[in-house]
Amino acid sequence: MRAAETTVESRDVTGAVEPGAATVPPWVYLLSATIFVITTAEFMVAGLMPSLAAAFAVSVGEIGNLIALFALGMTLGGPLVIALLLRLGVPNKHALLWLLAVFLIGSTLAALAPSYAVMALARTLQGITSAACFGIGLTLCAESVRADLRGRAASLVLAGLTIAPIIGVPAAVLINDLFGWRTSFWLVVGLTALCLAVVGSTIPRPNRSTQVDLASGLAGLNNRRLWAAYATSGLIIGATFAAFSYVTAIFTEVIGLAPRLIPIVLAAYGLATVIGNLVIGRLADRHTIPVLAIGLVILGAALASFAAFPTDAVVSVAAFLVIGLTGVSLNPAMVARVMRVAHPGSLVNSLHASAITAGLAFGTWLGGLATDRGYGLAAPLWIGAGLAGLGLLSLAPRRARDLTA
Repeated sequence: MRAAETTVESRDVTGAVEPGAATVPPWVYLLSATIFVITTAEFMVAGLMPSLAAAFAVSVGEIGNLIALFALGMTLGGPLVIALLLRLGVPNKHALLWLLAVFLIGSTLAALAPSYAVMALARTLQGITSAACFGIGLTLCAESVRADLRGRAASLVLAGLTIAPIIGVPAAVLINDLFGWRTSFWLVVGLTALCLAVVGSTIPRPNRSTQVDLASGLAGLNNRRLWAAYATSGLIIGATFAAFSYVTAIFTEVIGLAPRLIPIVLAAYGLATVIGNLVIGRLADRHTIPVLAIGLVILGAALASFAAFPTDAVVSVAAFLVIGLTGVSLNPAMVARVMRVAHPGSLVNSLHASAITAGLAFGTWLGGLATDRGYGLAAPLWIGAGLAGLGLLSLAPRRARDLTA
């Protein structure tokens, strides 16, 4: 009787029957912790730039390239690794463990790096395995719960992504200040090893009936609705990071906020992101398209308000917090949409992570290009608003029946 209460059958986009739990399994929180560690590793370089520049005798700009290499590895390498694992027929759980082991090697190489070239290699290796870990983690969630709970499960996994900038990155910076940058990287090594051990012993044995081979995975990509969903996700994240990447400069140079207030504002933004992620995760499964549409309208309005009143501290800070409540927080709805229009396999989810990363890079680059051309620090905000508008338009071709999804 209990099994009947906790497990039901649902149908994927191919019409195949697949089992799913009626509740989110506890080990999903361990996946969230894993994503937390990976995301901390990705972004902590931004807080360690002066120390790393001094250690390797390079410019801050070259240290910034370490972030770009991580992102490039995610965008290009992640899907290729997933394709290889599918070609070899490696079950998802085992694939995740192998990927975490390689990420551990990359993290160790970064902690030991004697030169900038070695650090660059380590960051690229981390990025390649990072996107694949995202894809397989989300796939494991999709396989374990009912179709109408996938957005909620994804929101819990992605909570690790939103918490990392609030806790993980500041902790890495503090450790760098106290003990040096290598200790910060060794912290990532230790946490990765812990995740590898705990995840390996906790996630249930793979259900081979849910495995998708390479041919099926590639066939699943021949789907216009899927690529439309990828485009929407990239535009949402591009709009968000076109603004976020330059917000510190905007607050200090345009608004005139004291530098000591910036960490407080960023912490409030991070908290808004966590809250938005959890709330949207509750709504994403049943109201996927309306959540995305309303979220994009609010995001675009907040960015436009920020851009229109860049010298008004109250309006600017309020708009920035609203961006936190939408923006990245729309991730669960983005994931739910992708999982609805295609089989939620690891290749589909890994390419989604790549699309998101590409959107982040594109939005940041476009904002920087506008400021370099002399359009001022408000320009990235207007660009973000424009990208949000394009994201809204990317939803328009959907059939009317999808509006009630």
